Amino acid sequence: MKVCAEGCNSLFITIFLLLISGYGVHSLSYHYSATTDCIAEAERAEYGGGIIVNPGFDENIEGWRVSGKGSIKEGISNEGNRFIVAHNREQPLDSFSQKLQLRKGVLYTFSGWFQVSEGSDTVSVMFRAKGNELIRGGEVMAKHGCWTLLKGGITANFSSTVEILFESKNSSVEIWADNISLQPFTKKQWRSLQDASIEKVRMKKVRFQVTDENGTALNGAKVITKGAKLNFPFGCGMNHFILTSKDYQNWFASRFKITTFTNEMKWYSTERIQGQEDYSIADAMLTFAKEKGISVRGHNILWDDEKYLPQWIKTLSPEDLKKAAAKRTRSVVSRYKGQVIAWDVMNENLHFHFFEDNLGQNASAKAYAATFALDPGTQMFLNEFNTIEYSGDKIGSPVKYIQKVKEIRSFPGVAGMSLAIGLQGHFAVGQPNLAYMRSSLDLLATTGLPIWLTEVNVDPQPSQAEYLEQVLREAYSHPAVAGIIMFAGPAQAGFMQSSLADENFRNTPSGDVVDKLIKDWGTGPNVATADGRGIVDISLHHGDYDVTVIHPLFHSPRKLNLSVNRDFSLETIDVKMH
Repeated sequence: MKVCAEGCNSLFITIFLLLISGYGVHSLSYHYSATTDCIAEAERAEYGGGIIVNPGFDENIEGWRVSGKGSIKEGISNEGNRFIVAHNREQPLDSFSQKLQLRKGVLYTFSGWFQVSEGSDTVSVMFRAKGNELIRGGEVMAKHGCWTLLKGGITANFSSTVEILFESKNSSVEIWADNISLQPFTKKQWRSLQDASIEKVRMKKVRFQVTDENGTALNGAKVITKGAKLNFPFGCGMNHFILTSKDYQNWFASRFKITTFTNEMKWYSTERIQGQEDYSIADAMLTFAKEKGISVRGHNILWDDEKYLPQWIKTLSPEDLKKAAAKRTRSVVSRYKGQVIAWDVMNENLHFHFFEDNLGQNASAKAYAATFALDPGTQMFLNEFNTIEYSGDKIGSPVKYIQKVKEIRSFPGVAGMSLAIGLQGHFAVGQPNLAYMRSSLDLLATTGLPIWLTEVNVDPQPSQAEYLEQVLREAYSHPAVAGIIMFAGPAQAGFMQSSLADENFRNTPSGDVVDKLIKDWGTGPNVATADGRGIVDISLHHGDYDVTVIHPLFHSPRKLNLSVNRDFSLETIDVKMH
């Protein structure tokens, strides 16, 4: 299935810029599109292969060498297309390779097409750095008989020569590859691509023409736009401290219109003792959210990690566990039906499988089907970690995530269910690998499902605020991302590792970043001045706006309301002052 992420007018967003990278000068376009189809012939190498030598194997296998044991050779398809083959392999990393120079701070996007000689197996792109450290850049489930796209990347935190090579755990199969690319982007270029994508998929140009009652253009008129309600959901986790702290309430409600309760709706919070349910805290938090116009995501119904289940659950027989899980689902979903905008149904269903181990492989099927039957109008999420934040976790990789999505969609009783992708986004110490993050989002977008970052935070470190901004901008700029929730907040509420404000509600550096992005993404106010024709052109983020127009010749301002969305067309809005 090949899908262009929402907001694209073609298979990729074309953003031209001049790349001067030390490898030559290229006119670039970033391809947000991807495919998970297995196709008969590999597509051409992106960016002409970037810094890869002989990316399409037009020069036989010139520039490529053997990595490990085994051999490499040229392969030729029935149509005459040339590719490279690693054969006589003995170890997973026996493959073909090149040595490349990576530069610190540069982002490298990878793509390539892969097959195996029989059956199917996971093929990963690896970067061998100093001291034989191996960095995984992405993976694909390669098959025999057709070509599948591997898309990934690496953000270099060092300047060094590295070896690019490939891994297949099944050393008895040959690895085939064609049209390999590794394209460098400087941080400045990456930011330019982000800004251009935001302009294209999150904003619309609006034209105002300001005149007096006689139609005379009013040069110098000021048009002030202030966001009243933005269409893109950008929110923050909330905990029970909000019930007792007026400062926390004011801090939150002045910034966010969407939230997830960090713990208060979870099973271990609502039924600590079997049979004694207590929703009082979650109920009170929901009441507060409603009063302030804040939407709530339901988090979570069941959690497949037994470490986060009520203690009494672990002593139950399979039959009693089945009854308890069914009761829990009925209880929480029925109670909050129609009051939450989403459900995290079976939390962390890729990494853990407590319910599957104890109730059989259909445990997740029954959880999704039961939730859908109880609350069919609400989005159901598969909520996972390490799908975008850590390339070394093969369990949570985009390939595994997409496979799980297909399984969920095949479950009995879920036809018509609104499924969505939930990516937690817990970024550890170190520079976030934005190249891998973007490629992962590209691949997940092929499902056609809405993608949310559901629990974003960055571990404490000197560059925490900088890295948080990088992650949030990357998510907001991606055409397929439909919402962002941070798991962060004020230190007074216990958010010590991901604090946005200190004990006295003064902003931390991370808090400054968040407030700046909220303003940049449309809250404003934004002031623009009319030219000699009385015309003002403004790019506005999708949402509802309060507009005020003033001119020194008129004592009373002109006020109007404006709704801007992706279907908004650039028609001139006439504003007559009187």
